[in-house]
Amino acid sequence: MDYIIEVEQETDGRWIADIAQLPGVMAYGSTRDEAMAKAQALALRVEAEKLENGERPFFETSLSFKAA
Repeated sequence: MDYIIEVEQETDGRWIADIAQLPGVMAYGSTRDEAMAKAQALALRVEAEKLENGERPFFETSLSFKAA
């Protein structure tokens, strides 16, 4: 599955990264790269939980991230 990371800078200077395909997966960072890294880490945690709960077969799991 390819996840698209949408990143934008807030008016207060912080960066926010959001992965729309995974509701609730968004993260703030002081830099663009930090926000993206935090969002990717959170997405991996969500996918790991799905695997642990049998919601997604392991053999079909492939992840990649692209900046929007």
